[in-house]
Amino acid sequence: MTEALIVIDVQNDFCPGGDLPVTGGDQVVAPINALMDRFDTVVLTQDWHPADHSSFAANHPGAQAFTEIAMPYGPQTLWPAHCVQGTKGAEFHAGLRTDPAQLILRKGFRAAVDSYSAFFENDKTTPTGLEFYLRGRGITRLTLVGLATDYCVAFSALDARALGFDVTVLPQACRAIDLAGSLARQMQAMADAGVVFG
Repeated sequence: MTEALIVIDVQNDFCPGGDLPVTGGDQVVAPINALMDRFDTVVLTQDWHPADHSSFAANHPGAQAFTEIAMPYGPQTLWPAHCVQGTKGAEFHAGLRTDPAQLILRKGFRAAVDSYSAFFENDKTTPTGLEFYLRGRGITRLTLVGLATDYCVAFSALDARALGFDVTVLPQACRAIDLAGSLARQMQAMADAGVVFG
């Protein structure tokens, strides 16, 4: 009763054919579905961006996707527009089980700041509310799966460890973007923070 499964951003735009596809992104659906019945608490997170989101390269004239700009809260990678509110791309993958989820947490809906982590916006101070939900249910241990390993999964895992949760990441139920070596860096960062890999 003290452990939760956190399923990160298994959405159409992060799967093949989407606007920001993660290689093999749809391959996480079956293993995640198989895991759900092992947990009393299941949370799904959902990227939910307005069309004018500041992380979209298209909203910075002349800027290219996958480059970096300075934002008030620090460096920000610019992405192709993705997971725009109300679009097909923002929907969960059709094969993903959603009925077992007690909570669907939308993030990234503030236009001025991106939100990789399920716990905080990228400014590292604005909470999503997930910590309070989990503590209210007596949850102390988290298992994280989903997309992408080196961004939203890793940022969520690192924040969860900083908040004092025990964290396991299951790499077989994740897939990575691996932008300029980001996967190796984030795997090391998670290991250094005490994240366990299952």
